[in-house]
Amino acid sequence: MSDESAFTFLPLGAIIQEFNVGGTNIVQGFRTQEDYVHHNTPFFGATIGRVANRLKNGRLENVNGQTYSLAINDAPNSLHGGDQGWGKRIWEGPKAVNRNGKEGILFKYVSKHGEENYPGTVEVRVWYTASKEDDGKTVLETEYEAELVGDEVEETAVNITNHSYFNISGGPTIKGTIAQLSTDQCLPLDETSIPYGHVDRFSKVKVAEPFTLGLAENEVDDCFLVESDPSKVSLDTRAQPVTLLGAFSHPDSKLHLEVYSTEPAFQFYTGNGVDVPEVNGVPAREKYAGFCVEPSRYVNAANVPAWRHMSVLKKGQVYGSKIVYKAWKQ
Repeated sequence: MSDESAFTFLPLGAIIQEFNVGGTNIVQGFRTQEDYVHHNTPFFGATIGRVANRLKNGRLENVNGQTYSLAINDAPNSLHGGDQGWGKRIWEGPKAVNRNGKEGILFKYVSKHGEENYPGTVEVRVWYTASKEDDGKTVLETEYEAELVGDEVEETAVNITNHSYFNISGGPTIKGTIAQLSTDQCLPLDETSIPYGHVDRFSKVKVAEPFTLGLAENEVDDCFLVESDPSKVSLDTRAQPVTLLGAFSHPDSKLHLEVYSTEPAFQFYTGNGVDVPEVNGVPAREKYAGFCVEPSRYVNAANVPAWRHMSVLKKGQVYGSKIVYKAWKQ
């Protein structure tokens, strides 16, 4: 994989363990895979599925004509695929491959029917392709693909993202990082972080203008929309152009990060609840240790009639998406 020295990945959860830019690893993580097994409560770097974010009341409704009860691990909802979601499973790989004319690596996982009580056997594939642009920017492209490969049922639900926590400050927290999101359109959430169902403008913080991370008044954990018309969202978004979701920089470290995706939505989280003790010589991570940009489908899409087409995967269909990270030191 070109520019592979900038990155390391793990079979556990197809995790992004290191993303090195200008001598700094800009993602949070641990030294060993075993450390992730025992201590990764924040989902550092993990591939999230079968369904990222939350499903209301831990239920997958009207799929195969029935309702499936899922793990309640973020009461009253099911979060990030349940107690043992894809980020906690051992994947096959990394396997060196050529992807779209570039050297990359492939991770593959087969999620069996009934795993975390989700219906259907799903094969999911993740490609990571690293490169260097002419202007010196380090680029990591992530591509997701999933298919229903078993004969147990006719459909299931899928929503995949990556849960990397970025810190470009060069210090222990993201304080002082300047952020600007590409949109302030959002899905207003209830007290359990489930959308009410309508689209609005985010008003707590002026996220579409530059704002500073690491301040109590600028805490965010919300779902923002790139495409606010659900009828325009397909199950495989890879035919869409990658769109800038957010741009980030830090005046002291001179590090910059841009996140792009083909996805219609993204959860932006400022690390308000991070609390990880010292592990194997890695210092404790506390509040504001990193921020997350999680491109995905709408939250709880599979349970909302007008949104379910973007998350319900039927036999013979392919789910797909892309995320692109660009980072540099200036």
